[in-house]
Amino acid sequence: MPWSNQSGGGGPWRPHGQGPWGQGPSGGNGGRQPPDFDDMLRRLQARFGGFFGGGGEGFSGKAILFFVLLGVLAWLATGLYTVQPKEVGLNLVFGRYVGTVGPGLNVNWPYPIGSYIKVQVLGTNTMEIGVPGSSVAARTPRPSDEGLMLTGDDNIVDIDFSVQWQVDPSRPDYYAFNIEDPEGTIRAVAESVMRQVIGKRNIQAILTTDREPIQQEVKSSMQEILDSYKAGVQIQIVNLLKDAPPPEVTAAFQDVQAASIDAETLQNQARTYESKVVPEARGEASKITQAAEAYRARTVAEAKGAASRFDQVYAEFKNAPDVTRERMYLETMERVFGGMDKIILDQGTGQGGSPVLPFLPLGDLQRHSGQGAPK
Repeated sequence: MPWSNQSGGGGPWRPHGQGPWGQGPSGGNGGRQPPDFDDMLRRLQARFGGFFGGGGEGFSGKAILFFVLLGVLAWLATGLYTVQPKEVGLNLVFGRYVGTVGPGLNVNWPYPIGSYIKVQVLGTNTMEIGVPGSSVAARTPRPSDEGLMLTGDDNIVDIDFSVQWQVDPSRPDYYAFNIEDPEGTIRAVAESVMRQVIGKRNIQAILTTDREPIQQEVKSSMQEILDSYKAGVQIQIVNLLKDAPPPEVTAAFQDVQAASIDAETLQNQARTYESKVVPEARGEASKITQAAEAYRARTVAEAKGAASRFDQVYAEFKNAPDVTRERMYLETMERVFGGMDKIILDQGTGQGGSPVLPFLPLGDLQRHSGQGAPK
């Protein structure tokens, strides 16, 4: 060997006793000698010479078998892959889906028999629709009028909204295989459903009271459509970011809003007046009704009492008609003349007598004496 130690000369790279690195065997480098490549080659040849074949005769059968086994192992290793914690793996055999595996180290048939697809099933994806400057799948600029939608009362409203969704953990194969462009499909469904929902409502309700119902209706309708597509997508949240009239009609719409607020204020004032006047009117009506009922009860009772007295008088009249008649006459005269001044003329006076009977007004005297008495 050219690097072997030769007696006397030290080989062609070792003039005057130097080693191949230009130093003496015991000089410099702390007294350590460089590796002896000749000795290393001899040892490798002695160990594997029988396996690979020696003496320049080429590879032996064992060497060929070794490389074949090494190639087989490398080929089988193509069936090993790792799935991250937020992902699932979809195993394919000759392009056909055969099963789902969870996170960790997984095994499938080696390439090209088997292959796999990783799908992220944990975590939320957010998609904005109608927002200026955003993009479709981060690639295509969105049109400026994407958020303009027609309402049920033939007005135009500018709607910006976002959709939060995730892959259905129970059916990741639907998401991977059933639709070619999942994000584009979700965007198209979201915009279509939002236009349908907005088209059924008036602009006033859209801008004031119907935000939450709109979000819930869009979410449920989107989920129903995507389920019919077997898209393997779960819609989590639909959030209205902006609902406003187009900039061209904002001033006019603000005037309409102010008029609506004034109308609502007047309506509230009218309701307040109504809540005050109506109870008072009902109380007055109840008072009149109760007075009428009391008058009716009193009148009926008096009529029944008069009828009862008449019945009693009539019963007495039948027993003694003359006496009863005379008594009724005297009582009637007493009621008629009891409260007036009276002049009594005696028609039965004798001859030469005065037709006028002197009468002393005792009643007037009593009244005058009563008024003049000290109090």
